[in-house]
Amino acid sequence: MPVPLATVSELWRYPVKSMGGESREELPVEHRGVVGDRLWAVVDPEGRLGSGKDSRRFRRIDGLLDCRAALDADVPVITLPDGGRVRADDAEAAHVLGEVLHRDDLGLAVEASVPHHDAGPLHIVTLASVAAVRTVVDDATVDVARFRPNVVIDTGHDAGYVENAWVGRRLRIGEVVVEVTEGTERCVMVNASQPGLTRSHQVLRRISSGNGLALGVYATVVRPGVLRRGATVTFL
Repeated sequence: MPVPLATVSELWRYPVKSMGGESREELPVEHRGVVGDRLWAVVDPEGRLGSGKDSRRFRRIDGLLDCRAALDADVPVITLPDGGRVRADDAEAAHVLGEVLHRDDLGLAVEASVPHHDAGPLHIVTLASVAAVRTVVDDATVDVARFRPNVVIDTGHDAGYVENAWVGRRLRIGEVVVEVTEGTERCVMVNASQPGLTRSHQVLRRISSGNGLALGVYATVVRPGVLRRGATVTFL
């Protein structure tokens, strides 16, 4: 029989990649991941995705985290730093965002051939891992929002980076079954400021020294369904 492991503490969806997201009581999940999660992205003229870092797929665009997105049906509504709002499918959306981000060469695009997820469709973080970083960072608040998970799991009294041991295993999260594929390698984005969180020069360094740059895990979806806050998490 499966052995009870933990419970779902929080659920998050990020309709526009690298923007703030929305906390939810439940989230539908398909093989791609959470429905609507990171389905849209800000793109540069070369088609690279707006992010907090530069790479082959990503282009660093400062200020994205100061915006927040929530789904209205299947279209993100973006809340700007001044409280204004714009729909991602509005013809003026790219222009409005360009003014906020101080760039005139940006667009908004729905995922096509280039996947928007970093390395896996579902991103899981435990409260234990967040607490492990919080205890050694003294220049800023360490909150789960810095790590942008879809699923936050409370493992009770466990301490440290407990999800390291989950790689290669399957979890049942309520009615959804996932397979944990790899640890989440962190970048400078965890140091960045965002609403309610000031910039830190320590977070990434502390993760590196404590767990080799990894915090959280990526997972593929084996059996889709609906994730619900408070659901029991078990090993299979």
